[in-house]
Amino acid sequence: MGGSMRQRGKDSWNLRVFVGWDPVTKQRSYLERTVRGTRREASTALAKLVLEAERLTPSAPRQGTVAALCEEWLAHATSSLSPRTVVSTRGYLDHAILPALGHVQASRLTAADLDRFYRRLLKVGGPKGPYAPATVRRVHGIIRRALGQGVRWGWISHNPAIDASPPRVPHRELRPPTPKEVVSLFASAKSGDPALATFLMLAASTGARRGELIALRRHDLDLSKGIVAIERGIVRVGVELLEQGTKTHQSRRVSLDPRTVEVLASHLANQDELAASIGTTYLSNGFVFTNSVDGSIPWRPESVTRSFNRLCARCDVVGVRLHDLRHYVATRLLTSGIDVRTVAGRLGHRNASTTLNVYAHFLPGSDREASAALARLFEDAEEVEVTQESRRAKGGK
Repeated sequence: MGGSMRQRGKDSWNLRVFVGWDPVTKQRSYLERTVRGTRREASTALAKLVLEAERLTPSAPRQGTVAALCEEWLAHATSSLSPRTVVSTRGYLDHAILPALGHVQASRLTAADLDRFYRRLLKVGGPKGPYAPATVRRVHGIIRRALGQGVRWGWISHNPAIDASPPRVPHRELRPPTPKEVVSLFASAKSGDPALATFLMLAASTGARRGELIALRRHDLDLSKGIVAIERGIVRVGVELLEQGTKTHQSRRVSLDPRTVEVLASHLANQDELAASIGTTYLSNGFVFTNSVDGSIPWRPESVTRSFNRLCARCDVVGVRLHDLRHYVATRLLTSGIDVRTVAGRLGHRNASTTLNVYAHFLPGSDREASAALARLFEDAEEVEVTQESRRAKGGK
């Protein structure tokens, strides 16, 4: 049994543990409590509340509806999911999965039921219309994980989602911006929004994700050595900004070129000058990208994207997203001959195989070199065979 906690104020937390379904109202029932303190203290209180709920709640039935299983699974999984994932999962459950499948006994759910459900999502969808194939696959992922937990708990003997056929997601052709477009965007931003220009320079030189760049604090930069430490990311959950680990939960140190170091140094100097002009001091752990004078509050992710889109419109750069700067870094490095493992480390991919899966088609030169190498091996072997044949012929004489 798991629980969730939500911050209500600076030091106030709402704790909630799912304890089953009310037999009269047929509604989900929760044990709730409000505590004050730090996040760690709230986590400790949540663990105690879970133990209390387990004492009050009868053992989970070995059979139940899809809705009951999904609720039990999400309560169990919440502590291991990011807050943003919890919110999005809750939305898919409430708007798609539970209305259509919640009443079905989990043990009677079949792959055919799921395939019919997926077809309906593609055709009708939800409140905002038909679902895209990628969205249907996200729904499928939630169902598969919930049912998989149901197998481990003994609710069902087999996971029907394993046998289901969610729609394939059409391959989206990558369209990284050209060097000329990147330079044009940087030049335009530099004249109108120097802070955004610095952000673009850092994005186009490190390949870091949007949330990772927004989460950078001053102590993450070592400009004397030309290194930036990428250890966190910022995501928006509802109206709140949450600071968490990187997408792969791994930190990395990325080298900076002299030009990027110069732009960053100028950016930090401008921040210090602005803070001093109004009689305050920039925080030593302040955010690198911020609208607050002391650096206490980071940029909002969606605001950065809107600013970038407006910049592209002014520069007549069409079809380029902010995330494509990450693709720009990867493709330029790979086509320049940088090895895949180094590129993967710079991008923050957990495995080099991820980098290859995404960018393999940008390596035509490497493929041609492989073909030439194989041809040389064949030619060398053929030459050896001819020489040996010649020697045998002479010995026969």
